[in-house]
Amino acid sequence: MPRAFFLVLGVQFLSTLADNAFLIVAIARVMELSGPGWLIPLLKISFTLFYVLLAPFVGPLADAFPKGRVMLLANALKVAAMLLLLSGCNPVLAIGLAGFGSAIYAPAKYGLITELLPPRDLVRANGFFESATVCAVIFGTVLGGLLVSPWMPRMGLPFASLVDNPQPTALVAGMLVLLLMNAVAMALSLAVTDSGARYDPHSIHPKALIQRFVRENGVLWRDALGGLSMSVTTLLWGVGATLQLIVLRWAHESLGLPLAQAAYLQGVTAVGVVAGAVLASRFVGLAQAERLMPVGIVMGLLVPLLLCISSPWTAAALLMLVGALAGFFVVPMNALLQHRGCTLLTAGRSIAVQGFNENGGMLLMLGFYAGAIALDVPLSLLVLGFAVLVSGGMVLIWLWQLRQPVAATPHKPPQ
Repeated sequence: MPRAFFLVLGVQFLSTLADNAFLIVAIARVMELSGPGWLIPLLKISFTLFYVLLAPFVGPLADAFPKGRVMLLANALKVAAMLLLLSGCNPVLAIGLAGFGSAIYAPAKYGLITELLPPRDLVRANGFFESATVCAVIFGTVLGGLLVSPWMPRMGLPFASLVDNPQPTALVAGMLVLLLMNAVAMALSLAVTDSGARYDPHSIHPKALIQRFVRENGVLWRDALGGLSMSVTTLLWGVGATLQLIVLRWAHESLGLPLAQAAYLQGVTAVGVVAGAVLASRFVGLAQAERLMPVGIVMGLLVPLLLCISSPWTAAALLMLVGALAGFFVVPMNALLQHRGCTLLTAGRSIAVQGFNENGGMLLMLGFYAGAIALDVPLSLLVLGFAVLVSGGMVLIWLWQLRQPVAATPHKPPQ
């Protein structure tokens, strides 16, 4: 692997670490302000919204400029988001600005991987990348729990006078830590070198970009392998984002854990994802990715077992197993989707299409969850519903895949 790949890996780790801790801190801020329960999924919706709204534009942006500079801009927006939170801004708006930066960042980081590496190394690279990302999720979730723990307010006392916040908060120290982390990620982005890849110029008129984006979506969905991997990752990202919040709620309601400790338990799932991702990177190639559908079905069937558990240690073991199956399943599917996308389109544009669909799935699922909270739907019914959605969805995708012949690679659409 080239040195530039590991630098991108480092920036990704630090940025993702801060993003996941930011969510926990933002949840704690909503609770500190005595906000209604449906505001918590709204935080995740706000973070994800720009992934969908900007999808037609961020791919061409990533392809039009050196991707290190795009990463620099993205991390600068995250720094601005933390400054807003420190100033007393509504946490939904602050995390939305961070999501704006992440939406710009996504096609740049993944596109750079496809530019730096040949196809034969993509699964291995994705194993590294997803392992680092999920490690960042683990430590970011744990860090978020630490930043909202009861002893952190004492560390923030020396800095409280420096923060102009009209609504007093005990989270100053945690916010300052996140500000520093995003600033370091921004500085590291300066060292990301240009891969040298260049793409044909095209119109930047919004109407033309949207029309082309619609065509590019069609290209990936109509491709046999592209459609399969897109269906799987869209379903899993949507359900996974919602289950992240459900696990926090379940740990509080069923196990009696406060937010800080519930965040630690949630991080255990990510440990399993790392293990599964490492195994997939070692033993699964691109050609084998489409044969892993039964793994996704089993993963969904395990989720309802949460309702039978009353011990944090048993819960941790189950969540680790579910995470391992998810990592083993998703990494090859993600690599397959990246490979088909780069083959049919370009690196940045294909990642933008992928992000649009996956984050659209997340918005849809989170919207349903927010509505369910507002309607006081029981937690047990939600867990069962999402389990049925995963396993049932995987069965339908698998049956569809078995009926689809692998088509020849079409030509790239017009620029």
